[in-house]
Amino acid sequence: MFPGGEDVHFAESIRTASSVVVGAHVDPDGDAVGSTLGLVLALRSIGIDASPVLPSSDAVPQTYSFLPGSELYRHVADLTAPDLFIALDTPGFARLGDAEPLARDARKLIVIDHHPDNARYGTLSIVDASASSVGAMVWGLLGTLGVEPDARIATCLYTALVTDTGRFSYSNTSPEALRTAASMLEAGVDVQQVFTDVYESRSVGALALIGRTLERITCVQDGAIAYSWVTDDDFAETGALKAESENLIDEVRALRGARIVFLMKLNAGAVRVSLRAKGGADVGSVARAFGGGGHSAAAGFTFDGEVDALLNVLLPALTEVLA
Repeated sequence: MFPGGEDVHFAESIRTASSVVVGAHVDPDGDAVGSTLGLVLALRSIGIDASPVLPSSDAVPQTYSFLPGSELYRHVADLTAPDLFIALDTPGFARLGDAEPLARDARKLIVIDHHPDNARYGTLSIVDASASSVGAMVWGLLGTLGVEPDARIATCLYTALVTDTGRFSYSNTSPEALRTAASMLEAGVDVQQVFTDVYESRSVGALALIGRTLERITCVQDGAIAYSWVTDDDFAETGALKAESENLIDEVRALRGARIVFLMKLNAGAVRVSLRAKGGADVGSVARAFGGGGHSAAAGFTFDGEVDALLNVLLPALTEVLA
């Protein structure tokens, strides 16, 4: 149950909707894809013809194309504004990408999210910053909908949970998260297969990209801050897909002694930055100062300019939150 009766209002909105579209943020990660597909499959299991929408013209990220229901994804051009749009794992309209007009034009908008900076932009906003993942939040709503989750639904939502907790290694791995994972396993999740599909199915190009990332690791502040970068040329030369770079930041994060790490993706005069913290530093506040957002331990933003100009302002800002 969610405080304030949000789960009941959620169920009522679902039951009265004539059409439902479910979407998540641009550059979708495991939580975005897994929670979207898990909710869509859950809604379809009770007779609601829900559709998942992609936030761009790109295909489903290859890493998560194994998930049940991935073939159901549609592009914005194939859809009209629905009666109900459900935005998952997305703190604000702009992060919905191409799907933003569908959300704005829907008769009703439900937002389900765990980002602390969520703008509460929905007709109904269910936001829990303490939740381990949106996948776990969706799992908690299934009973209100009268859904008995099968292995397909559980696999999608478990993938959301396991990726957003860093395989149950991040600080958001709470007792509740582990209890939720156990209930998902009881519903039929093949844990070994999910692990293989997500973490042990990299292409040769993706492994070559990891090599370049590791070679470039740079440390400052006596190793307390570490960073690396990749460029568009790296993708072209290695053959790695952009979607295969989602977990690159974790390769830098593994560096012993680093309290803050970041990965820069350089692209035509702009730099996309992923930030991670270990040991309590708040990188979310730094990301928000640069126009981005996220959690205290995992955040990101885009910088319009050259990498040297970025480093000149970013490194001092990160040094401040180390104190």
